[in-house]
Amino acid sequence: MKVVIIGIGLIGGSFARDIKRLHPKAKIYGRDVNPAHEDEARVLGLIDETAGGRELSEADMVIVSVPVDALLVELPGILDAVGEQTVVMDAGSTKSLVCKVVENHPKRRNFLACHPIAGTEYSGPSAALDGLYEGKTQIICEVEKTAFKLQERAHDLFRDLGMRIRYMNPESHDKHIAYVSHLSHISSFMLGKTVIEMERNERDIFDMAGSGFESTVRLAKSSPAMWTPIFRQNKGNVLEILDAYIGNLEAFRDKLSNDDFNGIYQEMDNTNKIREILKGIPLNNKVK
Repeated sequence: MKVVIIGIGLIGGSFARDIKRLHPKAKIYGRDVNPAHEDEARVLGLIDETAGGRELSEADMVIVSVPVDALLVELPGILDAVGEQTVVMDAGSTKSLVCKVVENHPKRRNFLACHPIAGTEYSGPSAALDGLYEGKTQIICEVEKTAFKLQERAHDLFRDLGMRIRYMNPESHDKHIAYVSHLSHISSFMLGKTVIEMERNERDIFDMAGSGFESTVRLAKSSPAMWTPIFRQNKGNVLEILDAYIGNLEAFRDKLSNDDFNGIYQEMDNTNKIREILKGIPLNNKVK
């Protein structure tokens, strides 16, 4: 099996690690806009060689894990270069625009629009992890537009990785992912910004920040180069959820200002149901 990975960071590099584990004889080629990443990926054993045009045309599978603004530019050319029996998958956090940009491409049947719900706040080849995708969800959009034999090849890999597969249309994906992912990153970035501005002594932040702060602000270490294009592409959905979030913050502030601590308690108690949701427990099945 020949695999080309374009963008050899956390996502692409983790795919490379698991493909090598599952298919030891696979030949993995890599390409990255940063030549130092290509060199690092070879040293780490993530890729065997740098990918060129020939590798693209002969690949069984191409995984594109680049920022979503670059994806819009690069994907049509990648499809131009691949062979008729190559499946091309992306890993972008927005789906509507990327599906739109290739909707009339002659090789649309070769493309599978994907978003693995997995990652960390780190980036680059050294961030790649074994087993990153185990138990994680792979969202697939417009599966019906991908040739059946090619989508099956991708599905086989996802199942081997231990991923759950969910199908959505691009618009629903972008709306829901704004709620559960994009807002989380904004909240983390702005929490970090607020603490930096209010607490001038960096040593106090280091000494006094507990695990709650550390876990909440973890995503603020994420790459601005990756997240700014995501917010740009999903602007409408992000603004909608931001308005709702800001409204809740203002309501909490009003309760605090008016000494409505019973209201604050009820708000927090009602929100505790998130524990069951994240465990996959239907709320109507809760033991009273």
